[in-house]
Amino acid sequence: MQSMLTEKLWAYIVHNNPDLMLSLQEDYSVTRYLEEKVAAVMPMATQFLSEEKPQYIIEELCLQAMTEDLKPSRYQFIRSVIEEEFNDDYLRMKENGTLTYEVVNLIEACKSIFSDFDFNSENEANRHLRYAIIGQLHDYLA
Repeated sequence: MQSMLTEKLWAYIVHNNPDLMLSLQEDYSVTRYLEEKVAAVMPMATQFLSEEKPQYIIEELCLQAMTEDLKPSRYQFIRSVIEEEFNDDYLRMKENGTLTYEVVNLIEACKSIFSDFDFNSENEANRHLRYAIIGQLHDYLA
């Protein structure tokens, strides 16, 4: 169960939070981070196992708990704004293999905007946040 949860968590991070992935790799702390996250949900997994819940449900509930603080994904937010508003740049970065790294750089460039708007699940659809991000992306991509 632990290895399956570790794999699922890492796959989630790679897909939704590459900025975190790169940071953990730079610090050589991937294993420690994953072990701590999985260890934190193991009591819940054990409880669900004792209740004879199906394994796929246990895995999904545990993954939700482990990724709660990683949502919403700033990476996915910026990536979708680039794709929708700056499609030529998006396609160029995708074709030359720099999309992920540029989006990670943009997360850092937009850090204060995300902070000012207290980016969270409730306000990720805020149009003022989106406009502020679009302005920052325009400056960055120009």
